[in-house]
Amino acid sequence: MDIRLTTKARRRLVAVVMAASVAFTVAGCGGEEDSGKTKDSPKASSGQSKEPVKDPSEEPESEEVLARIKGADGVVVTITSAQRDSGGFVTVNGQLENTGEDMFTAGLWRGQETELLKNGASTAGAVLVDKAGKKKYFVLRDTDGGCLCTTGLNAIKPGEKRDIFAQFPAPPEDVTEVDFQLPTMPPATIAISG
Repeated sequence: MDIRLTTKARRRLVAVVMAASVAFTVAGCGGEEDSGKTKDSPKASSGQSKEPVKDPSEEPESEEVLARIKGADGVVVTITSAQRDSGGFVTVNGQLENTGEDMFTAGLWRGQETELLKNGASTAGAVLVDKAGKKKYFVLRDTDGGCLCTTGLNAIKPGEKRDIFAQFPAPPEDVTEVDFQLPTMPPATIAISG
């Protein structure tokens, strides 16, 4: 009889431990999910004021516009910031909008260098030009030759908007204005902040 009682007790103990493990796992997953929803939910309120989640297509209207570049076939690039950071880089942010009637692919924006071709439709061919210093700054690349810029700019439908960026080496501190240029687009003078 003692063996039966011991076996039953062990089975019950194992069942209780397994049930507790499952309960903790489910509770843990549920807690993460709920906390994610709370963070992203614009209705969630706390003592601190948080900005609601914004639709990326609305950003250029709400942000300062440094330049608006209009290209062929209704392609419009809006530059919203050119931020210098302490690491010696300048990051240019903006938005591409296809206001035309046809699909747009930024294949020519990748530049003509052989190494840049693998970036595909991207902003890899963008440059900053310091006219006063007579220097041109190209988009930075990683060790594999990938650009530090927006890639995947394929098949942009009419009316569609996409956020874009490109990162460059920073010009000297005293340079506060540069020309930003994408292949096939006219240059635009932008101010560097930071």
